[in-house]
Amino acid sequence: MSTAATTPPSVVVPPGRDLVVDLARVFCVLLVVAIHVMMVGVAVDATGAVVANRPLQEQSWFPLSTWAGQIMPLFFVVGGFASATAWAGARRRGADAGDFVRGRLLRLARPASAVFVVLAIALAVATLLGVDPELLDVVATGVGSPFWFLAAYGITQLLVPVMARLHATRPWATLSVLVVAAVLVDAVRYGTGVTAVGLLNLAFVWLFVQQLGFAYADGLFRRTPRAVLLVVAVVAYASLVPLTTAGPWSDDMLSNLNPPTVPLMVLGVAQICVLSLLHPVLARLMSTSAARAVVFAVGSRGMTIYLWHLPLLIAVLGVLLAVGGPLPQPSTATWWWTRLPIWALVIGLTCLVSLATARFELPPRAFAEGRRRASWWSIGVAAVLAIGPPFDVMHEGLDLRNAIAGAICLPLAVWLLGRSRPDVDPESAPRAAADRPADAAHTG
Repeated sequence: MSTAATTPPSVVVPPGRDLVVDLARVFCVLLVVAIHVMMVGVAVDATGAVVANRPLQEQSWFPLSTWAGQIMPLFFVVGGFASATAWAGARRRGADAGDFVRGRLLRLARPASAVFVVLAIALAVATLLGVDPELLDVVATGVGSPFWFLAAYGITQLLVPVMARLHATRPWATLSVLVVAAVLVDAVRYGTGVTAVGLLNLAFVWLFVQQLGFAYADGLFRRTPRAVLLVVAVVAYASLVPLTTAGPWSDDMLSNLNPPTVPLMVLGVAQICVLSLLHPVLARLMSTSAARAVVFAVGSRGMTIYLWHLPLLIAVLGVLLAVGGPLPQPSTATWWWTRLPIWALVIGLTCLVSLATARFELPPRAFAEGRRRASWWSIGVAAVLAIGPPFDVMHEGLDLRNAIAGAICLPLAVWLLGRSRPDVDPESAPRAAADRPADAAHTG
């Protein structure tokens, strides 16, 4: 699709870029915010105590709605597309796997560092002020719930060069091995009752979905007849019925999220087929200047919106409680009608925050001439520092201890990833950073 003639001067669309991927990524982020806005209910009971609940999850239709609303598999699919195109671009520029991994880790660690620092300060102040520990625990756990993504996506990014090679040489065998491994992990998990075993599927499930993104980047789904895509999507969705009734898995796809389970792989297959079927319509939408303007504006702030929307939502509710503002009883008609303006307010506030944090989402700068990235040892240590605290939050829930750990470890990871060393060949051209602005809008 040609976009040069209709693209505003301020928006440059690189050749070959799939704007539908940008649209899908923005849709996923905005839907996540909407779901969380409907999931957080805060009110004051008859005794004057603050109570919190989850109105959306209390609805009888909620489990079935997650078959459409659980879009994290699609998020990892478009992330796989982004990774494939970014890795191909990095290789064309002469960057190696270390350069690429360094750049991808920075894209995660820099935005997350600011959030962890702010949350550590906020939790420390709340603790010192004597806020009810039980209420603080509920709030902190909710605020930290999106951090699992940083751990899962970080793991997949570390393995992109390896998985891309496997996709290029043995695509179907790779997918098959990942499916078998995920099934075995779930079998052990549900057979033994040891939920922690399922954490292995942070790799197997999300790597499988990422491989679907690699296949999408290769054009597999464009080449597949539309009738076949429709049949595969229908079969995938239909297979969720026996999996969640006769099988051990929940019919609630949110419950299947952490640790991730096999149904999410099935959901990922269905979602990429649906996206491919809708591609012609969505491509026409993205040929309009208005759609591109919105998608690029939101997409360039994607990580900020994702990481900050829950802290800002809780802050808004806290201010309303403090000043005695209107707080409709959760699950009432009034409460449901106020979700749209609350959603718009939270999105607006995250955009304001992005004015101060925008530099954290920019691609890493190229090193000065004669310098190159730090050693693999430094990148490995930085990876542990960047992924460890979010993994701990995913497993244990956010509290003051792991908030402080994140506020220390992630900035340290950023520092390690920013170090450089003399190039082995002082006369050679400087190595470019793994990510460039042309690849930036496709990153998760």
